[in-house]
Amino acid sequence: MLTLVMLLADTSLRAIAVPVAPAETLYVMEAGSGDAVVLVPGLFGSAFAYRQVAPLLVAAGRRAIVIEPLGVGHSARPKSADYSLAKQAERIAAALDSLRVTGAIVVAHSVASTIAFRLAIRRPDLVHGIVSLEGGIAESATTPGFRRAMRFAPLLRLFGGMGAIRGSIRKQLLAASADTGWVTDQVVLGYTAGAARDLGATLRAFGAMGRSVEPDSLAPRLREVRCPVLLLLGGAPHEGGPPTTETALLADGIPWLVSDALPGVGHFIHEEAPAQVAAAVDRMRVTITVLGPLFHP
Repeated sequence: MLTLVMLLADTSLRAIAVPVAPAETLYVMEAGSGDAVVLVPGLFGSAFAYRQVAPLLVAAGRRAIVIEPLGVGHSARPKSADYSLAKQAERIAAALDSLRVTGAIVVAHSVASTIAFRLAIRRPDLVHGIVSLEGGIAESATTPGFRRAMRFAPLLRLFGGMGAIRGSIRKQLLAASADTGWVTDQVVLGYTAGAARDLGATLRAFGAMGRSVEPDSLAPRLREVRCPVLLLLGGAPHEGGPPTTETALLADGIPWLVSDALPGVGHFIHEEAPAQVAAAVDRMRVTITVLGPLFHP
């Protein structure tokens, strides 16, 4: 709970538990007023990951809303839930309906960008623009490497526990970053606080993510993403970014996509360059204001 208290103090975000289905509750944090900006963390992220971006958005007169997908951060981890990305998009839509949000800019990191794309296709009234942070086209909630790692989850729980998990997360954060100075003990605790509440439930949820099956393929439907998309990529060598085959599919498939590489930045753009993420939101708002009729006639 320490990291949660620190996040609340640093950003003045209000914590809300939003039920979206029986036994399925999403953890939401929000602050500010004005145009809604919805921030969705990736699989290993949490609301904590946007602790630097959210205050910048609020200071700019926006309503910052961080939504943790099911099984991520402090959101619920029901054993028998459907953890497909398509279903996660449905839950985000239900949460936004509950919060009475429409026409938002969605900022999504890594695999959460696929959730944002599916959300824009399913509910274009909710999404008027997407800022994708190192996001490609995920046709599954997890990578093959993740699924292989999950085979050792029972041993990890018995013999490694949270200490081993935090060590692994630290290594991943360091390998994916250009400037590694942000990866501190406090940050690692913040990223793993939700998982640490119930390690067994976390591992079960990750296992269910690995077994999830998408109802359809996203790639053939990319032209249905009618809102503008700004793809931000880390320009420095790093692990974790989308392969060029996926970014090429995005460029070919999404009608209104612009891609920018940020020099000296790695995978966690919101950690290494939070001001540039806030600037990207401003840029997207201008695009929506000027060219909005083209996207939403």
